[in-house]
Amino acid sequence: MKPTAESSDVMDSGHDEPTSGIILVDKPSGVTSHDVVAAVRSGLGMRRVGHAGTLDPMATGLLVVGFGQATRLLTVIVGHDKTYRATMRLGLGTTTDDADGDLLPARPGAAQKVDELTAQGLQDLIDHCFTGWIDQVPDAFSAIKVKGRRAYDLARAGQEVRLEPRRIRIVSFRLLGFRRVDLPDQGARVVDADVEVTCSSGTYIRALARDLGERLDLGGYLIALRRVRVGPFDLEDPDLASRVLGGQVVPHTYRNRQGQTVVHSRMVPDRDRQGMLDGSLSLAQAARMSMPVLNLDANQAARVANGGFLDLPVAGPTAALAGPEGRQRLAAILAPSSRGGAKPDAVFHPEA
Repeated sequence: MKPTAESSDVMDSGHDEPTSGIILVDKPSGVTSHDVVAAVRSGLGMRRVGHAGTLDPMATGLLVVGFGQATRLLTVIVGHDKTYRATMRLGLGTTTDDADGDLLPARPGAAQKVDELTAQGLQDLIDHCFTGWIDQVPDAFSAIKVKGRRAYDLARAGQEVRLEPRRIRIVSFRLLGFRRVDLPDQGARVVDADVEVTCSSGTYIRALARDLGERLDLGGYLIALRRVRVGPFDLEDPDLASRVLGGQVVPHTYRNRQGQTVVHSRMVPDRDRQGMLDGSLSLAQAARMSMPVLNLDANQAARVANGGFLDLPVAGPTAALAGPEGRQRLAAILAPSSRGGAKPDAVFHPEA
């Protein structure tokens, strides 16, 4: 997954305020990640805003949002491992592999298999088949592009979507809760499994629920999903708690280009512009948290500012900081060079 970032200039900013930074958002259910970006963009009065890693409208939890030059940090942040808490329903499937889709008919013998399934048996299956490096076919309703179009747009248009398997890593997949539930309206008996999953970037939790249900020959889908961590950014970290931006979902009515009245959910942030800026992480703070750090002297900083290479060993994305202690700024993100040493992958200019 690539971060969504739209580049343009800051519309309105004061010299004494940050014009770039990272905002940690606790996304509410019922809005898209793009809606969250739109809310932050409007609240800050800035055009250049993006996010690192899409969350479905149903999902809640951590969305890392960057503004200004910090949108260039998102390509590093999006690659970090992530932790989710989810509830997977086993015994039925849906057309979208989550609760927003239409239910599929229960499979023959599903109720008996549900009664025979145990928590230990489910955890054993998870440990054997869904931990470590595995191949996963992304969900047809994912944001992956197919010939220039989002897979979910094709799927919603009724077109068949074929996606290739991807190699992903499941660091841990723990069963937290296990309960049998009767669904009289569907005439079905299911198991609701509460889980915690830590995984590599590019993992689809909906697809895990789908594939777990397939292994059990029961069908499976996601009924709840919350992302609690993206790399070093953790909603449960007390040192970050005061920085987290929340919001409410409200209906927004407008007329589209065809003159039709449309009602769309939007997020209203729980902080004003100054509150967002005060709670944001600076470029240097976010970079220190996201990757290894090298401190540059004045000559090295000048060289990097002009795109020059450095004779410094780096193994991967590395934050190059410049300036005096206590007032350091992010000068560049360095990457290994094929000819040895380090090259600037992204250069960050001093901010007014």
